[in-house]
Amino acid sequence: MNIMDFNVKKFAADAGTFLSRAVQFTEEKLGQAEKTELDAHLENLLSKAECTKIWTEKIMKQTEVLLQPNPNARIEEFVYEKLDRKAPSRVNNPELLGQYMIDAGTEFGPGTAYGNALIKCGETQKRIGTADRELIQTSALNFLTPLRNFIEGDYKTIAKERKLLQNKRLDLDAAKTRLKKAKAAEARASSEQELRITQSEFDRQAEITRLLLEGISSTHAHHLRCLNDFVEAQMTYYAQCYQYMLDLQKQLGSFPSSYHSNNNQTSVVPVPAASSNVIGSSAMTSSGLVMTSPSNLIDLKEGSGSRKARVLYDYDAANSSELSLLADEVITVYSVVGMDSDWLMGERGNQKGRVPITYLELLN
Repeated sequence: MNIMDFNVKKFAADAGTFLSRAVQFTEEKLGQAEKTELDAHLENLLSKAECTKIWTEKIMKQTEVLLQPNPNARIEEFVYEKLDRKAPSRVNNPELLGQYMIDAGTEFGPGTAYGNALIKCGETQKRIGTADRELIQTSALNFLTPLRNFIEGDYKTIAKERKLLQNKRLDLDAAKTRLKKAKAAEARASSEQELRITQSEFDRQAEITRLLLEGISSTHAHHLRCLNDFVEAQMTYYAQCYQYMLDLQKQLGSFPSSYHSNNNQTSVVPVPAASSNVIGSSAMTSSGLVMTSPSNLIDLKEGSGSRKARVLYDYDAANSSELSLLADEVITVYSVVGMDSDWLMGERGNQKGRVPITYLELLN
């Protein structure tokens, strides 16, 4: 027998087996043939595996959406993954927002309250962007990858063996049908022999499938550990973000709600809520802006003496005529004839310059 003859006979045998299975399957659906039922334990295992596969896919896909809301970016990452290439690094939304804030603050002027605040906010947003990137990387490695490995690896093996079990079951039931239809003794003997073989193959395949399916419990235990890793990664991420924002809030707390114009015109400053020793009091103008009225500076303005004052907030000098301040430091202040009522002259060692009165609290 040459190779071609062997291949023809094999093809004919495979075609006969396929046809036999198709006939058996069709007759079962029409209620014209009996069907061997799997035992309850195996059915439960099959159901558990299918349920695990369905929910694992849903959790995996929604986690991907959570970590990367942009569908185009997800498609790009999928393509690069299939090509076994690393996706190019892209700027994420917090990082982009942070860069915009830093650029805006730089243009408005780092020496202005608003510009400085924008820069600090931008730096915080970029730190959040870095934390976001770390969350994605950690979650992909410790959570998404194991889930994907189950779907593309273990479950595919289970599905393959399950399909093979279905085919062996069809072969067994087809053999039973042929035995029932056999009339001649020789035909019955041949059918009985076929039935014994198909029964043995079915039992063997059922055992293989059962062993694989019993591994689903181990899969659940592994996924539980991965879930704990994912929760820990989220905890780390949210704790970092909270700390970043807390630090930012403290930094912004050193600024009054004021806007210092870039051309150094008279500042419009609301008086912060503080004790009665805080310099100045506020009054609303017709435009709705709060202007400072130094009602408790009469003695200091009218006299020629100086006083000690505690700095309430950080202040960055807008030009060389002003003095930069640090919160909680103590400086010497005094009035200068002709100076705007919202400002005093401040001295720190051999440094001196104009300082806004709403940043100060007179000391007794």
